[in-house]
Amino acid sequence: MIEVRNAFKHYGEQVILEKLNITIQSGEFITMVGPSGCGKSTFLKMILGTEKPSKGEVILNGNPIPNEPSSDVGVVFQQYSVFSHLTVLDNLLIVGRFKRNKTLGFFSRQSKRAFTEKASLLLQKVGLKQVLNKYPHELSGGMRQRLAIAQALLGEPKILLLDEPFGALDPGTRNDMHKLVLELWRELGITVLMVTHDLKEGFYLGTRLWVFDKANHHNIDKHQGSTITYDLPIGNASPELYQELDDKIQPVETLTRLENVR
Repeated sequence: MIEVRNAFKHYGEQVILEKLNITIQSGEFITMVGPSGCGKSTFLKMILGTEKPSKGEVILNGNPIPNEPSSDVGVVFQQYSVFSHLTVLDNLLIVGRFKRNKTLGFFSRQSKRAFTEKASLLLQKVGLKQVLNKYPHELSGGMRQRLAIAQALLGEPKILLLDEPFGALDPGTRNDMHKLVLELWRELGITVLMVTHDLKEGFYLGTRLWVFDKANHHNIDKHQGSTITYDLPIGNASPELYQELDDKIQPVETLTRLENVR
């Protein structure tokens, strides 16, 4: 589905990413970990289309990714991307309006009725049907993030990008969000790429885990970018390798045994 061919990304002399050569199959759940500033979010932006590789190619279904986001890709950030002055339902309706007409942003009466039904079903799917007339400030952090996920799923994307979406949530709410994302992934059959700073979360959610780091992670040379130093099918990593990654990445929660992850 996605192929990255010898991709580099730099800003002036600062090299962020280098020598990325990877293939992603449809339906995979890729989790990405690594030190802060190693280019994980930059990589997501390259998939989204808001950043272009400085060298190399990023290919989606056989074609270069366009220079702007498309309906094939949905994205959720750590900060809630919702409109505070609109109700839960209206947050979906306004996104739907501009998806239909980027210039005028309006519905016909018939299309509004049909889209309202679709939005209500989606809110039910993410557990927000009972609060569709409430405003974001009346919701918990987990509910606001559920709303952001619903917005991202509006266009029925084939790819969902998650950039540390649960980093600001308490542990109990994070567990609930983990269950929701896994349920949506299995039900919708979408491809998910998720950035996290929590190694436990990366192992728990993903079918495949990438570690972004400099090839020599002690090297601070600005001319050396990060690459994918480990590409792990989940379940095939040894406890020794897990401990090695744990020591490098220093996630929020430290585990010493791989068996405790799943």
